[in-house]
Amino acid sequence: MVSFFASEHAMRAERLLQRTGLPARLVPGPREVSPNCGVAVAFVWENEPEVERTLNDAKIRFEAIHHFELDDGLSVAQAVG
Repeated sequence: MVSFFASEHAMRAERLLQRTGLPARLVPGPREVSPNCGVAVAFVWENEPEVERTLNDAKIRFEAIHHFELDDGLSVAQAVG
């Protein structure tokens, strides 16, 4: 899961990742991970290096990347690091 400082960054990130063929979707951002924005982007954890590179290349500001698990295989549930 990628946490953001503002919801507009999360929405831009979701669109960008989907356009580049990386599965991603907006999810509620857990308050214990980030009090800044109520929206996060879930993605397949195995794609983490590509997700981070894609967001950095596009200069989309994000707060942090966290490892969480959802039932559907997208990332989102306990913070790593």
